[in-house]
Amino acid sequence: MPLPKSLPDIRSFFDTFDWDRLAEEVHAETLARIAIVGPVNSGKSTLFNLLKGKTLSPVAAVPGTTRQLVLETLGPFSLVDTPGFGDAVVAGGADLAKIAWDAIGTVDLVILLLDASAGVRQGDLDLYWRIRERNVPVLVALNKIDLIRRDLRAVLGDLQIKLSGVAVLPLSAKTGEGVADKIIPAIIESYPGLAVTIGRALPAFRDQAARRLTRDAVIWSGLWAAFPIPGMDVPALSILQMRLVLRLAALYGENMTARHAGELLTAIAGGLLARYVGEELAKLVPGFGSLVAAAVAANGTWHIGNIAAAYFAGGRKFSPAQMQQMYKRWFEWKKPR
Repeated sequence: MPLPKSLPDIRSFFDTFDWDRLAEEVHAETLARIAIVGPVNSGKSTLFNLLKGKTLSPVAAVPGTTRQLVLETLGPFSLVDTPGFGDAVVAGGADLAKIAWDAIGTVDLVILLLDASAGVRQGDLDLYWRIRERNVPVLVALNKIDLIRRDLRAVLGDLQIKLSGVAVLPLSAKTGEGVADKIIPAIIESYPGLAVTIGRALPAFRDQAARRLTRDAVIWSGLWAAFPIPGMDVPALSILQMRLVLRLAALYGENMTARHAGELLTAIAGGLLARYVGEELAKLVPGFGSLVAAAVAANGTWHIGNIAAAYFAGGRKFSPAQMQQMYKRWFEWKKPR
C-alpha cells in the first residue's frame, strides 16, 4: 500500500479500510459478560449487589440462598450471580451447580470468589481447576477478609501456593474494601479486552481504562514500526490507531460511526503524515533506524490516544483546528508517560 503524501491522499487511505468491521469488533467488546461464581455462602450476592449499587440478588447467612441464575445488566455488560457450587438439587428439580456451569460457558471472565473465613478447602481448588479446563479467564478473589485480619497473610500465602502461584485479590464485599482499588483495576490491567466495558459502565474507572487501551496500542505500534522494510508497517499502524479511536469512543459512551472516526483522524492528519514520513525515512538507516521508527510510532500513537480521550471526555467539543493545535503542541519528541 503506497504511503500517503497529502491530506487528500490520507483521506483516501483511510477510506480503504473496513471501518464497519472495525466498529463491529469494538461493539462486541461492549457486550462482554462477567460471571461471579464460587462455593456456597462465599459472598457472591453481596459483591454483585455492591458492584451494581442496588440490592438485586438475595443475601442471607443461610447457605444456598440464591436459587436461580441472577442476570442483571451493568451498563453495556452483565454481571452474573450464580447459585453456589455444592448446592443440592432444590425443589422443582433445578440443579443449581448445572446452572452455574452453564453461565460460565457464556461469559468472557469469571470472578471466582472464595470465603476467607472458611479457609482453603479442596473443593475450592477443584473448582478453580475445573473452570480453567474450560479455557475461561479466571480472576481469584478472597472475600470476607474483615473476618480474618490477623491470619490474612497466612491464608493468602497458603491459597497462592495451592493455586500454583496464581495472584489472589483480597477484598470484603461487605465493607467494600479491595473492590474499587484492587478487583476493578485488576480486571482492566489483566484483561484489556474488558477495559471498554468496565470503563463505559463504571465512569470512575474510565480514565484508567483509557490509559490501558492507549498503552496497549502504543506497545503494538512500536513493535509493528520496528519492521525494517519501509511502508510495510503503515497499514497495521493505521488500523491500530483507528481501533484505538473507536475503543476510546465506545469507552466514553460515544456511538462513533466510520464517517465520524475518519473525520476525527483526518483532523490530526497533518501530524500523522509527518509521523508516517519520519518513521519510514528512519528505516533507511539499518538497525538503529528501526528503533527510531518504533519510538516515533509509539510516541505518535500515545498522543493520538491522549487527544482522542480528551476529545471524548470533553463531549466532543474540540474543533478540528484545536485538535491540530493539540497535536502540534505535542509533536515534539516526548517519552510516553
